[in-house]
Amino acid sequence: MEQIVNTLNSLIWSPPLIVLCLGAGLYFSIRTRFMQIRQFGEMIRLMLSGTKSDAGVSSFQALAMSLSGRIGIGNIAGVATAIAFGGPGAVFWMWVVAFFGASTAYVESTLAQIYKEKDEKGRYRGGPAYFIEKAMGQRWYAWLFAVVTVIATGFLLPGVQANGIASSMTNAWGIPPTATAAVVVVGLGFIIFGGVKRIASFAQVVVPFMALAYLLIALVIMFLNASALPSMLALIFKSAFGLEAGMGAMLGLAIEWGVKRGIYSNEAGQGTGPHHAAAAEVSHPAKQGFVQAFSVYVDTLLVCSATAFMILSTGMYNVVGRGGEMIVEALPGIEAGPGFAQHAVESVLPGYGAGFVAVALLFFAFTTILAYYYMAETNVTYINRKVHRPWLVFALRIGVLAAVTFGAVRSAELAWTLGDIGVGLMAWLNIIAILILQKPALAALRDYERQQAAGVDPTFDPEALGIRNADFWRTRK
Repeated sequence: MEQIVNTLNSLIWSPPLIVLCLGAGLYFSIRTRFMQIRQFGEMIRLMLSGTKSDAGVSSFQALAMSLSGRIGIGNIAGVATAIAFGGPGAVFWMWVVAFFGASTAYVESTLAQIYKEKDEKGRYRGGPAYFIEKAMGQRWYAWLFAVVTVIATGFLLPGVQANGIASSMTNAWGIPPTATAAVVVVGLGFIIFGGVKRIASFAQVVVPFMALAYLLIALVIMFLNASALPSMLALIFKSAFGLEAGMGAMLGLAIEWGVKRGIYSNEAGQGTGPHHAAAAEVSHPAKQGFVQAFSVYVDTLLVCSATAFMILSTGMYNVVGRGGEMIVEALPGIEAGPGFAQHAVESVLPGYGAGFVAVALLFFAFTTILAYYYMAETNVTYINRKVHRPWLVFALRIGVLAAVTFGAVRSAELAWTLGDIGVGLMAWLNIIAILILQKPALAALRDYERQQAAGVDPTFDPEALGIRNADFWRTRK
C-alpha cells in the first residue's frame, strides 16, 4: 500500500509540476504587471473594508476562512519537513513561491468571484469547478476537478492536519492519539453541522488571534537569539543556490521541497482559495482577488518564516541527504515535523516549547480542517446541481470525521504522502485551467484600476468587458 502511494506521489510531484507552479506564478506576475507589489496598499485597505450579507460573508471573513485553510500544519510541520529534506535553502524557495504565487492567487480568486452563483439556500458558491464549466464550457473537466477536490479536501488532507495535532499532543503531554482524535472530532462535528456561517464566525475570531500569538512568540525567540540571525540568513541564501559547504548536492532538493511545501502551505494555484473568495460580498470581483493575494503573504512571508527562523536560529533541525545520509543531525531520533519547532522554542524558553507549539498547531490544524470541509462541501454542492442527492452533504460530514480519526492514528509519513497526492492533483488541474481562462481576471484587473484611478468605488459590469456567462453579476446589474 505505502509503496503504491509513494510511487503515485513521485509521479504527480515530478519536475514538470514544479516548473508549472513557478512558471505560472512568474507568468501571471508579468501579465498583471506585478500587482502583488503595485496594489499592496489596496490589498490591506480592502481586507479591512466590506460588509457581509445574507448571501455572503465579508471580505475579512472570507480572508479569515481562506487563511484558516492556508495557515495549518504546513506552517509548522511543513516548514520542518522542507528544511529536513531540502535543507535551509528550501525556505528561500518557499518565499519565491509566495511572491509569485500572490499573482496566481489573484487570478484564480477573481475568476471564482466572476463566475460565482447562489445555491438553493441563497448562499454564494464558487470555485474552479464553477468557472471551468462556465468559462471553458468543459463540464467533464469541471466534474473531474470537483470529484478530485472532494476526495482531497474531504478525505486525504484532513488526515495530515489530524496527524500533526495528535503528534504534537503526544510529544507535549503524552496524550494518546485516540484521545486527541475523539476531542477533535466532537468539536469539528459541532461546527460543520452548523453550516458555512458558523465556520466563518469561528474563523474570523480564531485565525487572527492564533496567528498573532504565534508571531509574537517567534519575535521573542528571535530577539533573545538575535546574534544568530545574520548567520542564519546567510545560511538560507547560500543553501538555496547550493553554495553552503556540505549542501552542494541539495540544490535540486531545496527547490523541490521549497516549492512543494510552499504550495502546500500558501495554496496559491492549488484551487482551494477560490472557494472562500467566491463566498465574499463585494462590488467588484478584483477586490477579493486582491485580498486573497495578500493572504499568501500572511501565510508564507509571516507565519512560515516565523517557524523557519525559530528552527534555524536555534539550530534545532536535521537535514537528510538524497541517499538517506544525515548531513545535519542536531536532533537525533526526532522525526521531521512539529518536534523541530517544539525543541526550538524549548531551547530558548525551557518548559514552554512543547506545550506552546502543540496548542498553536491545534488551532492552526483545526481551522484548516474546517476550511477543507467547506471546500469539499462547495464541490458536493456543485455536483448536486445535477445529481440532486441531498444526503451527499451528510455523507461528506461523516467521511471528514472518519478521515480525521484515521489520520490521527496513522504514521505521519503516510498521512503526508496522501496529502501531497491530493494537493498535487488539484494543482495540476487548477493551474492548467487558469492559464487557459486568465483573460476575464486580467480584464477585471484593468477595469478595477481604471475606476480606481477615476476615484470611484469600483463596480463590475461583465457585459461591458465582453465577459460571458457571468450570470450572477449580469442579473445583479
